[in-house]
Amino acid sequence: MNFLSVRGLESVYALLLAYSVNVLSAIVILIAGWLFATWMRRSTLKGLDKIHSLDDTLKPILANFVRYGILALVIIVVLAQFGVQTASIIAVIGAAGLAIGLALQGTLSHLASGVIILFLRPFGVGDCIDADGIGGTVKEIGLFATELNTAEGIYVMVPNGLLVARSIKNYSRLPTRRVDVTVGISYRDNIERALAAALSVMKGDSRVLPSPAPQVMVTELADSAVNILLRCWARRDDYWSLYFDLHKLIKQRLDLEGLTIPSPQREVHLVQ
Repeated sequence: MNFLSVRGLESVYALLLAYSVNVLSAIVILIAGWLFATWMRRSTLKGLDKIHSLDDTLKPILANFVRYGILALVIIVVLAQFGVQTASIIAVIGAAGLAIGLALQGTLSHLASGVIILFLRPFGVGDCIDADGIGGTVKEIGLFATELNTAEGIYVMVPNGLLVARSIKNYSRLPTRRVDVTVGISYRDNIERALAAALSVMKGDSRVLPSPAPQVMVTELADSAVNILLRCWARRDDYWSLYFDLHKLIKQRLDLEGLTIPSPQREVHLVQ
């Protein structure tokens, strides 16, 4: 009996010793893997920071992919220390991933659209955009949705799939913009005088770029007025201030020249 007890204790001791070695090895692998994953994330971020053409939003995402990939490998190695069949675990994870992917098709489509936006970069943070009626200043580009602030001060979160499927106008991409202002004069007024006055207004404003040169032209013989178009180019940041000021300046200049901006009129003939 005593012999069996001693043999039993020896077996338990050997089993505990073997498992303790596995547990210690697993702890060491986990700590080393965690530190290595953290170091790789920082190194990846430093390497991506040197690529100036890569969007800043994409850099931490790629770095986190590297970190989580290393941690997943570390967990598989730890499970292998205890004799777990990692091949079957990988197969189960793959099947679960497929099932989750089928259940989240719409969400994953927004994820794919977010990756497309980050790589193609049709707009960036701070750009003013319009996507077929969805417009505003971009505040954040996420993997699933993009956050906008509208001109009215309203916060809007737009799924990335909607943005990718629409035609996007980026008002902040190019350094200059064309300004068009239309004004009408009376049929009784001198057209050449009005054209010279309009051209003088644009040339007298420092915000109007000399090239391309400002233009004035008669665009329409409307029902009540002769419509004149003022066309010039300005820096992107000066666009709205110049656009609004030109309306005021051309009205003041036409008044000084004795030219009129007629109200809509209609002649009525009474037949007896």
